[in-house]
Amino acid sequence: MLTVPETRYTRCGTINIAYQVFGEGPVDLVLVPGWVSNLDMMWEEPRLASWLRQLGSFARVMLFDKRGTGLSDRVTDTPMLEERMEDVRAVMQAVGSEQAALVGYSEGGPMCALFAATYPQMARALVMIGSYPRRSRTDGFPIGPSEAELEEFIKGIGEHWGTPFALDARAPSMCHDERFRAWWAKFLRMSTSPAAAEALTRANAQIDIRDILPTIRVPTLLIHATGDRTLPIAFSRYMVERIPGARLVEIDSDDHLPWLEGGDEILRAIEEFLTGSHHDVGTDRVLSTIMFTDIVGSTEILAKTGDAAWSALRGAHDEAVRGNFAAFSGREMNTTGDGFLAIFDGPARAVRCAQNICADAERVGVSVRVGLHTGECELRGEEISGLAVHIASRITDLAPAGGVLVSRTVRDLVAGSGLRFETTGSHRLKGVPEEWQLYGVA
Repeated sequence: MLTVPETRYTRCGTINIAYQVFGEGPVDLVLVPGWVSNLDMMWEEPRLASWLRQLGSFARVMLFDKRGTGLSDRVTDTPMLEERMEDVRAVMQAVGSEQAALVGYSEGGPMCALFAATYPQMARALVMIGSYPRRSRTDGFPIGPSEAELEEFIKGIGEHWGTPFALDARAPSMCHDERFRAWWAKFLRMSTSPAAAEALTRANAQIDIRDILPTIRVPTLLIHATGDRTLPIAFSRYMVERIPGARLVEIDSDDHLPWLEGGDEILRAIEEFLTGSHHDVGTDRVLSTIMFTDIVGSTEILAKTGDAAWSALRGAHDEAVRGNFAAFSGREMNTTGDGFLAIFDGPARAVRCAQNICADAERVGVSVRVGLHTGECELRGEEISGLAVHIASRITDLAPAGGVLVSRTVRDLVAGSGLRFETTGSHRLKGVPEEWQLYGVA
């Protein structure tokens, strides 16, 4: 599994601020999250974890939970923007960073802008992703929701917190993915309470940095998805006209969350802005045993049990699968719908891991199918690709419920291991040339 950076604490006055440091790039970078956050939960979402690690490929990244959220101290009063800004100073001082690029997405953007204007000597550059100068419309500023619309949203927090709240607006590309929905609901719960989320949303609605935009003197890059349903791109178009020398990059995406659709383009824009160039993450060609797992009949289970029961069932399944990855030295690469993609440096370990996964899944209350193939694949950072990955995926599609299906390559490589196999004959794998001999694990 992916290694998660160590969470540390520093004090800002009487408040403990949780932060992490990762990456070894030449640029110091403070990443300020949006609405709410939880450092530990962020690394449990594979797409977000991959996005963060790619950010760390060209920068030393400082990531923190703002006071009142996540792993930082809860506070009795809703923190003001300047108080949260001091949290940035505290983290930079704890890390020993004298100057850093400030990168804020969504509600994190205004804080970064205020910091850059207030402490230009500490701000190497400013990047605002999907952000705004003021959250709601008012006289002379006809962008954003009305006061009544904001109150309706805040009312929804109290009624629906703990569910995949507002995901359709923040991540349209993922709003029907059950695993992502479960993660988002848990992420919100672990980030703050319903009452605190309501108070924080009201405080964010009062933010107005329009007057300070012309005073920002550091190099500034604005990035915004053209189809953003949470914060329309008109916000960034307004700011780019008022921040001296600012540049706006428009991303062809509907997602507000920056690590989903268009995430690679966002990273490329940030890297080129901060370093002057874009580097390709090194690609290694390695021989690996590739495993795909898949929960059988997940849609039917969800329809029968409901969201809450399915979320608990899926959580137990994920814990069991990841426990087996750890026990058999498997490396989790991604989640795929209702399953996982992992690689192993030994096929026998992979087969035994697959057997355990199927058995543990049955005990949890679901049935899992597993497909295995050994072949050469390309590793690019935390991403894996190549024909061997495609073959393993197609083998999984043919695996029986509760069973493990492998290619002949896997069977031949584990000769003498004591593992037994039964032939299932020759099969055509969609998109793969020739026929393939496949074997079920006895």
